[in-house]
Amino acid sequence: MIHNYFTEEHQLFRKSLQDFLQKEVVPHIEKWEEEGTIERFIWKRFGDMGYFGLHYPVEYGGLDLDLFYTVIFLEELQKINSGGFAAAMWAHEFLAMTHLAKEGDAYIKENYLQPSIAGDKIGCLAITEPFGGSDVAGMRTTAVKDGAHYVLNGSKTFITNGVYSDYIVVAAKTDVAQRHHGITMFVVDRDTPGVKATKLDKLGWRASDTGEISFTDVKVPLKNKMGAENKGFQYIMQHFALERLIMAINAHARTEYALDYAIQYMKDRKAFGKSIDSFQALRHKVADIAARLEMTKTFNYEIARRLDAGQYVVKEASMAKLLSTKFADEAAYDCLQLLGGYGYMEEYPMARLFRDSRLGPIGGGTSEILKEIIAKIVIDGKQYNPAVK
Repeated sequence: MIHNYFTEEHQLFRKSLQDFLQKEVVPHIEKWEEEGTIERFIWKRFGDMGYFGLHYPVEYGGLDLDLFYTVIFLEELQKINSGGFAAAMWAHEFLAMTHLAKEGDAYIKENYLQPSIAGDKIGCLAITEPFGGSDVAGMRTTAVKDGAHYVLNGSKTFITNGVYSDYIVVAAKTDVAQRHHGITMFVVDRDTPGVKATKLDKLGWRASDTGEISFTDVKVPLKNKMGAENKGFQYIMQHFALERLIMAINAHARTEYALDYAIQYMKDRKAFGKSIDSFQALRHKVADIAARLEMTKTFNYEIARRLDAGQYVVKEASMAKLLSTKFADEAAYDCLQLLGGYGYMEEYPMARLFRDSRLGPIGGGTSEILKEIIAKIVIDGKQYNPAVK
């Protein structure tokens, strides 16, 4: 089935990326996990290798490749056992930069997208609020036009790269009388007066900086508005399909890594005079995980193909994230169990993977929200349409 989606060129890219990660990233992972900070040099290395430009225009330094290069990028990041490092990379490239590329004008692309592709600037996307959660339309952050600026006030939370990034892609209410139709997108420089970030302490994703960001009378130049005023909600919803597919791909890749590790452990571990991979109860658990993994991967690849073809896959991407992240959580639990007491030890990878996996059903839209979105589509006949810039 894999050959229906990946060419020989894709597989050469995968091998090259694997080599890069083992050489440039893996030796530093433990330090970054412990300190909760990813050193700046690695961002530039990623930029120099073209990894931040996989799906972006050549004119701004990108490679304009099909979406399956992105799939490979996501999968291999999950297999170095640091959900936090992976999140920092993909949140920059596919959350913040997606808005720059899709809603940004020439000025935005030259001053933010191009250096982001090069690894010279790091971005974050700030939508979620302390009192809003998944209720995007109910956000309280405001942007009031005042002469040559918008004045931004409010706060955002759970923002990946929220502390150490160079710029923040922010959603704010420009028409407080409206819910869905009163939101606008902006890009804000980190060093703008009135911007303050606080680092949050998390269960998992320890290497990444997740922050709460406050904006107090922050002056944002008019040229830093992205897309049409009051169209931000449509842009956010449109890009959620990609974010949810990313979370789904992360989940199946994380499961594959956990299963491969567990199988190798079972081959090496001896009990009662033989390797534990010969015990039927454990073999059948592995078989169950492997079967569900194959189904999950195939579904996710098909949704990636449709998204790459320009189809609007809100329903399918929501389903992919819902099912893949739930399964990844269950598989992490089961694979940790297959290691017995060693699965609970920090020197083995399963403990960290177990913690990192738990964010899957929460971030990028909780499972409860996704179920309601899917129910609205399949029961109520609701249609979600692409935004018009």
